[in-house]
Amino acid sequence: MKNTIFTGAGVAIVTPMNADGSINYNGFAENIEYQITNGTDAIVVCGTTGEASTMTDEEHIECIRFCVEQVKGRVPVIAGTGSNDTKYSAELSKAAQDKGADALLLVTPYYNKATQKGLISHFTVAADAVDIPVILYNIPGRTGGINISMETYKTLAKHKNIVGVKEASGNMSYTTKLIAECGDILDIYSGNDDMTVAMMSLGAKGVISVLSNIMPKETHDMTQYCLDGNFKEASKMQLEYLELINDLFIEVNPIPVKEAMNLMKVPSGPCRLPLCEMEAANLEKLKASMKKHSLI
Repeated sequence: MKNTIFTGAGVAIVTPMNADGSINYNGFAENIEYQITNGTDAIVVCGTTGEASTMTDEEHIECIRFCVEQVKGRVPVIAGTGSNDTKYSAELSKAAQDKGADALLLVTPYYNKATQKGLISHFTVAADAVDIPVILYNIPGRTGGINISMETYKTLAKHKNIVGVKEASGNMSYTTKLIAECGDILDIYSGNDDMTVAMMSLGAKGVISVLSNIMPKETHDMTQYCLDGNFKEASKMQLEYLELINDLFIEVNPIPVKEAMNLMKVPSGPCRLPLCEMEAANLEKLKASMKKHSLI
């Protein structure tokens, strides 16, 4: 097994925005400190939750640089540099490495709908461009239904830089097979907060979490229970927070989690279009879940 980037709870951190849609770097610094103070084990910047898809190149690279400098090596910084354009992903990956990122998160190409052969070539080119570890990100729901196959994982695992997978298919049967067949050659992380304990009970190393944005200590503690083999307590926490987790995805991520942070007076601000404000009924449901956990 290659070196593990992190175990436990990595936050898929939001990018706080000002009212005019510009990035709120003061709020970003505050959120990073809040995460580290409360035990978050890694910070994933410029991922789906961070709205990287609506950032300019300059914003994307600056967010990575800013995060690295704010973290100061206290936890690993994993930069999202995936794209449906292989050349662009490789260039962005090199820029992230130059800015000090500890590792990269590369999402499956979207819209193009690559074949498995194309996926191997795509990820290999990006991984070849850097000298830091790479986590592959499998999320068929956002990438035209494209799923990374077991054979593709096994081929990519031979690359010295490809060390892990963020698995967010939501398919527990597929995920179980992934851990069984590839868990000894790749570190597996849950990409779904509602599957964290189930996946870790089978051998996953942790979660890349949306919930951590509003409950970093609890998410860390839940994964630590798993790492310690105390699945009774971990399961209790998973079930306790299940309704809240579901409501954080009642609309497309990161709309609900950013609204939750705004309700908590934690720097967040609006999403960038085409993501918009929550529907009123969904907002009330989210508020009710948050009140059960004394978040508001």
